[in-house]
Amino acid sequence: MPCTDLLAAERIAILAGPASREAVLDAVARLLGTDPADAGRIGAMLHAREAQCSTGIGHGVAIPHVRGGRAPTAAFLKLSAPAGFDACDGEPVDLVFAMRVPDDHPQDHLQVLADLAGCFADPGFRGRLRACEDVDALRTVLLGDAWRRAA
Repeated sequence: MPCTDLLAAERIAILAGPASREAVLDAVARLLGTDPADAGRIGAMLHAREAQCSTGIGHGVAIPHVRGGRAPTAAFLKLSAPAGFDACDGEPVDLVFAMRVPDDHPQDHLQVLADLAGCFADPGFRGRLRACEDVDALRTVLLGDAWRRAA
């Protein structure tokens, strides 16, 4: 399952101002949740997951992820000010791709994580995302122009 199949235009955002890792996870939970209660559950799972091990993969990228929900979904945040995520390289994070995958889709979960790690290992891809000054530009990089026709 390509990661772009999980990502919808309305779940791509820019988080303005300085933010802590906790605030970033809460923002991601709101994007992934179907309602405030669902977002609260997702947020609690994201915080618990992050307490076990950082999802910062290096190069200013984090991929917070949890299992649960009925359908696989993803969200993307570009941070205007990097946040500390205790990444393996010690660099703060400014690009966050978060996802949740139902419990009965463990192979999809692992495959998407592998695909994302490959995408974000590419300095050109990271550079294109960092060069985006607004959400429309992010959507074009992440989804192509198809999101404009669907809107």
